[in-house]
Amino acid sequence: MTYDTSSILFALSLTLFAGLSTGIGSALAFFTRTTNVRFLTASLGFSAGVMIYVSMIEIFVKARDSLSTAAGESKGYLITTFAFFCGILLIAIIDKLVPSFENPHEVREIEEMSGAAAEEDKRRNLKRMGIFSAIAIGIHNFPEGLATFVAGLQEPTLGVSIAVAVAIHNIPEGIAVSVPLYYATGSRKKAFGLSFLSGLSEPVGALVGYFFIFRYMNDYVFGFLFAMVAGIMVFISLDELLPTAENYGEHHIAMYGVVAGMIVMATSLVLFA
Repeated sequence: MTYDTSSILFALSLTLFAGLSTGIGSALAFFTRTTNVRFLTASLGFSAGVMIYVSMIEIFVKARDSLSTAAGESKGYLITTFAFFCGILLIAIIDKLVPSFENPHEVREIEEMSGAAAEEDKRRNLKRMGIFSAIAIGIHNFPEGLATFVAGLQEPTLGVSIAVAVAIHNIPEGIAVSVPLYYATGSRKKAFGLSFLSGLSEPVGALVGYFFIFRYMNDYVFGFLFAMVAGIMVFISLDELLPTAENYGEHHIAMYGVVAGMIVMATSLVLFA
């Protein structure tokens, strides 16, 4: 498979947009006084709905079609299923390697930045938490960048939808980095900068995929990679987005967001197929 320069640059720009949305979360933490939990819950649910629907209805099917063309229908379906769970296993291992007390998906609220200054040891702990959260987010965002890049390269409309869903998902991660860092250092510049940089791992993931995978691209590689992308996105939705939405305390709003995300994704696929 060959792709022109404009297609590659477009796919890379999608990963850059998605990754740098961590900076949006950081900015929200600095310029708003309270967390709009209802809006954030609905947004996270919406993102999960988009990811789950597009993974199971569109990405998995495209992967199966590609592998069926290369290996035959029954064998292609078997490989697709195997690759799907390989994607889940990959992101699960990455998630497991991040200690729970430094997990970037632990909910942080903007209100945590108010109040008196913490003691010195508490400041050190908060600074450590913020730095490790940024590193952990960078690790988590790496496969997400690859997923967004592959989708954007194969089908631009699909890539845009995934990039928006990933961007929404990255906003609370920006808050998770910036809140403890700001509280520990008192520096908005340092907190915003590290939050912003943590999102750069998404385009880095895309570049690694391009330089080390796409030179070997064929129906087998594309199908296997696309099926893994579906698994990664389903795991992110079930393990990160929906639990985070639940932690903000608005269960039904989260579910309405999921359904809305599925409807929007389904509509876009029907209109632009």
